[in-house]
Amino acid sequence: METVAVGIIDPETKVPAILTSFVTFQRTKEAALTSLKGVTENHPPNALVEIPNKPTSLANEYCGQALANPDGHRYVAENAYIDNDADVTEVLRKAMTTLPEGSKAFTLWFSMYPFSRRELPDMALSMQSDHYFALYTVWEDEKDDERCQNWVKDVMADVKKHSVGAYLGDSDFQVRKTKFWGTEQGKKLMEIRRKWDPQGVICGYLDEGDKSGVNGLENTL
Repeated sequence: METVAVGIIDPETKVPAILTSFVTFQRTKEAALTSLKGVTENHPPNALVEIPNKPTSLANEYCGQALANPDGHRYVAENAYIDNDADVTEVLRKAMTTLPEGSKAFTLWFSMYPFSRRELPDMALSMQSDHYFALYTVWEDEKDDERCQNWVKDVMADVKKHSVGAYLGDSDFQVRKTKFWGTEQGKKLMEIRRKWDPQGVICGYLDEGDKSGVNGLENTL
């Protein structure tokens, strides 16, 4: 089951709202209903909208993603793996409830548990915790650049205090440096890079001016 909570601006009321989604992958309808039973019977009351036990498909899910990430817009993305011992609700309260007015921004909390506790194979992409958070600030007009970018910086100033690292794909190392591999995995990868690409022919990690060169970024918080 994929479990997510998304902070959005409700398109009708224009106020912040929390969208929760539980997508289960099962072989039969009966198994799917059983899997979702705990959610169906125990979720908080008085939801603005409730769509229980609706069949979906990968095609439908991709359509939803396309609507949330429209072409021809301006974007700033950020993310963090939140410390397992943090009060995640409080850490993400501002990110989930203060989205820039008039934007199409959304924030995402994604449960990584229980796979976040498994022993990983020998791989570089090794940063993880029980709680993954990402924000996607989406807007149309250039005049809103500063306002939306400053909102991201303001939110992340609080979130990073409780972060153990970040995912490489939605990070901008010219803005914020953080840990993105496990300590030993990052050390091994940089040793391999220096051995086989000592001239830095392969692109580095695009910190400001690519100053890190073949040494790579510091894999630290």
